[in-house]
Amino acid sequence: MALSIGIVGLPNVGKSTLFNALTKGDALAANYPFATIEPNVGVVGLPDTRLGKLAALHDSQKIIPAPVSFVDIAGLVRGASKGQGRGNAFLANIRDASAICQVVRAFADPNVVHVDGKVSPSDDIETINTELILADLQTIEKALPRLEKEAKVQKQRAGVAAAAKAAAELLNGGTTLYAGAAKAGIDVAELQELHLLTAKPFLYVFNVDEAGLADPAFLDELRALVAPAEAIFLDAKIESELTDLDEDEALELLASIGQPEPGLHQLIRVGFRTLGLQTYLTAGPKETRAWTIPIGATAPEAAGVIHSDFQRGFIKAEVVSFDDLMTAGSQNAAKAAGRVRIEGKDYVMQDGDVVEFRFNV
Repeated sequence: MALSIGIVGLPNVGKSTLFNALTKGDALAANYPFATIEPNVGVVGLPDTRLGKLAALHDSQKIIPAPVSFVDIAGLVRGASKGQGRGNAFLANIRDASAICQVVRAFADPNVVHVDGKVSPSDDIETINTELILADLQTIEKALPRLEKEAKVQKQRAGVAAAAKAAAELLNGGTTLYAGAAKAGIDVAELQELHLLTAKPFLYVFNVDEAGLADPAFLDELRALVAPAEAIFLDAKIESELTDLDEDEALELLASIGQPEPGLHQLIRVGFRTLGLQTYLTAGPKETRAWTIPIGATAPEAAGVIHSDFQRGFIKAEVVSFDDLMTAGSQNAAKAAGRVRIEGKDYVMQDGDVVEFRFNV
């Protein structure tokens, strides 16, 4: 299991600058209409300070963090759902993403044109949401005749057809499925095969300048625009500069603008939290590694993330919490202190569990 986030936004909001900072890549950051058609795809590791400490304890040869993939598509414009600006081709590239990150411009810069002629975060959010809604309506309208036909001969398909009809009604009212499906009684799991964009969890990144980051009232206004979804605030230019600095220099720059950590780290962690994900850890001389699992996963399900044989032949899990292991100073010391537990098939994994699985196939 890996977290995949599709990055969307209008042109010139800082999406590609953000993507480059995330992946330390070289995506084309160009003024509209000169943006690239092909998506930029990059994989980064979930920031986790526990991995380095665990690797030192086990003298691991390498560290493998939990992967997070980002897909950056060219900026959408009004009419994207109808193909304006090649919008439909762009949107197709993020249909398999786990979540959608909408980058919103909240900075003023006369050298960076705004596609609609003015900087208005609320208008930009409405434009992107509208295009995603219209794209989903097109998908449903195309699929609904087939779903209704299937429902007549296969009773188990009736739920899918009903959910699709209800979803179309909600979307026609201007509400995304992520925001309104639960209240409308729509089971989005029934619609999974349609890969609807607005059914995915939404994250909002506001690209602000230094002055904006230092203005709590301004940040509260932006936060209110997307509540109850989480808002992340960062300066994409500074995030880009951080990638060229060593750790001490980066911390010094962040401190100068009153930020405790890179905004990109917050974005990745918020993505994990929004999707209900967590990590458990394995460690040994070869590698220290973080594995992604849903919150509430059992020990056999967690073992299956490593290999299906681990789940199929699960016997038990030897578990110690990261904090207990660090306090003890070694696996043997943790065992002597009674901190290492033997857990069975019903054990629900906790974030930061350090695990060794026993299995037989």
